[in-house]
Amino acid sequence: MTDHAKHSRAGSLKRPKAGGRGSSPGRPTGGEMAVRRTLAEAALRDSEERLRAILETAVEGIITIDERGIIESLNPAAETIFGYQAREVVGQNVKALMPTPYRDEHDAYLANYLRTGRARIIGIGREVLGLRKDGTVFPMGLSVSEVRLAHRRLFTGFVHDISDRKRLEKEVLQISDLEQRRIGQDLHDGLCQQLAGIELMSEVLEQKLGRKSKPEAAQAGKIARGVRAAIGDTRRLARGLSPVDVESSGLMSALQELASNTGKLFHIDCVFECPRPVLVRDHAAATHLYRIAQEAINNAIRHGKSRRITLRLTVRSDEASLTVTDDGCGFVAKQEKTGGMGLRIMKYRAGMIGATLEIRRANGKGMRVACLFKSDL
Repeated sequence: MTDHAKHSRAGSLKRPKAGGRGSSPGRPTGGEMAVRRTLAEAALRDSEERLRAILETAVEGIITIDERGIIESLNPAAETIFGYQAREVVGQNVKALMPTPYRDEHDAYLANYLRTGRARIIGIGREVLGLRKDGTVFPMGLSVSEVRLAHRRLFTGFVHDISDRKRLEKEVLQISDLEQRRIGQDLHDGLCQQLAGIELMSEVLEQKLGRKSKPEAAQAGKIARGVRAAIGDTRRLARGLSPVDVESSGLMSALQELASNTGKLFHIDCVFECPRPVLVRDHAAATHLYRIAQEAINNAIRHGKSRRITLRLTVRSDEASLTVTDDGCGFVAKQEKTGGMGLRIMKYRAGMIGATLEIRRANGKGMRVACLFKSDL
C-alpha cells in the first residue's frame, strides 16, 4: 500500500459520525424532548382552560355522571337551575335531581342500557321533570350524550328550564279553550234559538197553506224539516266546542256523545265502552282528555282511513286510562311527514294534567292511542 493510500484510510477511520457522539440519525436529544413535553403540557392546559370557560359560561345546564349514575360535575348554569352548589351534589346519585316516577326508574333504566345498549333517552331530546333543592318540581328539556373513555364511560346531560315556555303554552291553550266554549255557547243560545224561531214560523206557514189547500204547503213543511236538521247539527257543533258538563256525568257522557256523533257523521262504526264509572271532577282535565280523544278520532279517520273506532274509559286502583283504538292503516308516519300539530298537541295536553300518552300499533293493524292519568283528577 502506498503512503498516500495509508493516509487516506487513516483519515476515514478517524472521521466522526453524523449527529454527534453516540447519536443516531432522527432521534431527538434530551433537550428537544424536554421542549416537546413542555409544549404538550401547555397545549393540554390551554385545552382544559378553554373547556372550563365553555362550561362556566354555557347558558344550558351541563351535568356529568358516571356509569353508576353518580354526579361528577355541575356547571354554574346547572347550579342555578337546580339551586344546588356543585359541592353539595357531586358524589351523589343523579336521582337527587329527579322527582318520582323518574327517581324510581332511573337506576333500572341505566342498568338496562349498560346491559343491552338499548337507549330510550340517550341521543334523543325529551321533556322531563326536574327537582330543585327547595322541593319545587319544574319542567325541563333534557338531552343526554355518552362519552367512552379508555376504561369507563361518562354521560353528559344538557338541561334547560322550560317553565316559562310551558306557562305560555298553557295560557294559549286556556285562551283557545275559553274561546271555543264561548263560540259553542253563542251557537247554542243564539243561532239555535233563531233557527228554532224560523222552524216554528215555517210550521205555522205550512198549517195555514194546508188549510187553504195550497200546493206550497209541502214546500213550507220541507223548509221546517231542513231547519230542524240544521238545529240538530248546530247543537252537536256547539256541544263539540264545549263538550264536558261538570253538572252531569261529565267526561263519560261527552265521550258517549262524541262516539255517537262520529258514527253518524262519517258513517263508520264508532263505539264507547266504560265498564265502570270514571269520574273526572276537574273540568280542565276532563276537557283535555276529551280533546285528546277527539284528535285521535280525527287522525284515525283522516289519515288512517279507519272504518271502526273504539273509545274505552277504564279505571284500576289509582290509575285510569282513555284509549282510542282503530282499524286503519296508521296515522303516525303521515303526521310526522306532514308536520301536523295534532300529535304534539295531544302530548302537550297529556302533560298538562300529569298524564302520559302512548301511541303504538294495535295488534298489527291500526293504531292505539292511550292516555294514562291519575283517577283522582
